[in-house]
Amino acid sequence: MTEVEDPGVPRIARTLNGWMGTSTGPAFVPRLHRWLYQRTGGRLGHGIIGVPALLLHSNGRRSGLRRTAALVYGRDGSAYVVAASNYGGDHDPVWLGNIRADARVQLQIARRHLEAEARIVLPGDADYPRVLAVMNAVNRNRYDLYRARTARPIPLVVMRETEAEEVSVSAPAGER
Repeated sequence: MTEVEDPGVPRIARTLNGWMGTSTGPAFVPRLHRWLYQRTGGRLGHGIIGVPALLLHSNGRRSGLRRTAALVYGRDGSAYVVAASNYGGDHDPVWLGNIRADARVQLQIARRHLEAEARIVLPGDADYPRVLAVMNAVNRNRYDLYRARTARPIPLVVMRETEAEEVSVSAPAGER
């Protein structure tokens, strides 16, 4: 299979990603990646780990607070796709529970921000094999490795851009 290259991914990052093979790297890397992505406003982060990554902002299902995860993504037509692999762990990532509770999410792709509606695709869904192939192509077949590590099904999340809700702000009575 040929490597899918994203023009936004620096060559050095693709090279380092290739050297890592199927390893996810040290545990602090995902937190550092998310921090760097947010701290630089997306100037760094999109391709710094060697594959395209986005920031997924969801509402905490219990707290209602905004939660952020940095995730590898693929494209399925105009949709953005992420895998709820949790690196092959036995539990779904927390952000997936947030999406189950509220499918409205915000995405940051590099410096671009957009509103989206998420749809969870499970292994029994007719779209699952095709969308999984998209994700495997982007992430050096790591999702096959993650599926082998766990007995739980690994859901995929397909997110389609929606129109941002118009917020009308009326001026106080004295300023009209």
